Amino acid sequence: MADPIDPIALASDLIRCQSVTPARGEVFDVLEAALTPLGFTIHRWVMGEPPDGPTENMFAMRGAGSPHFGFAGHLDVVPAGEGWSGDPFAAEIRDGLLVGRGANDMKSAIAAFVSAVSRIEQTVGTLSLLITGDEEGYSTYGTPRIIDWLNERQIKPDMILIGEPTSVSRLGDTVKIGRRGSVNMWIEVPGVQGHVAYPERGKNPVPPLARVIAALDAVHLDNGSEQFPPSNL
Repeated sequence: MADPIDPIALASDLIRCQSVTPARGEVFDVLEAALTPLGFTIHRWVMGEPPDGPTENMFAMRGAGSPHFGFAGHLDVVPAGEGWSGDPFAAEIRDGLLVGRGANDMKSAIAAFVSAVSRIEQTVGTLSLLITGDEEGYSTYGTPRIIDWLNERQIKPDMILIGEPTSVSRLGDTVKIGRRGSVNMWIEVPGVQGHVAYPERGKNPVPPLARVIAALDAVHLDNGSEQFPPSNL
């Protein structure tokens, strides 16, 4: 077995890569360098054009057969923004906490999984990582394209862990079973330009749009389930 990987050191190395969405290149190099000595076969590809891309994706796999346990995550981060007390990509440890853009969402989760894998001797089944560089942005060439890649090769994990920082009161206090979907819709209400002196010649689209929003707000979709809260608009 290779030497165990320090999750803090790996998370720090990932944070120091300024992988603002859509991400590619250096941050994937760091992850590949950590996985290769652990016996993973690495597949990387870049696709898409601006503004949605270009995006890099990675599928890393070790072992064969069932059970196939996959870990899904992303290496891209949102822009650093303002208000930081230090360099957001310095990966500093302050008062026992690792501080940096992506420390919480979700480079630490990826580092923790790789570290855990480095400490086990796999005897059966398959381990894999499904990592995208486009979760915080358009997501056009991210996870959906990884799924396409897997389907083309008839690769289907039996279970997947997504290391997003889903919590209620404190970090790590919640594990959600399953993943609810989402849909984005665009509503266009036509109007006719007019002049305030002749309002009858114009058609203001705002009042009918307000009625549409009120009608949507009144829709009851479901009552939720044991695993999920009620759906919402």
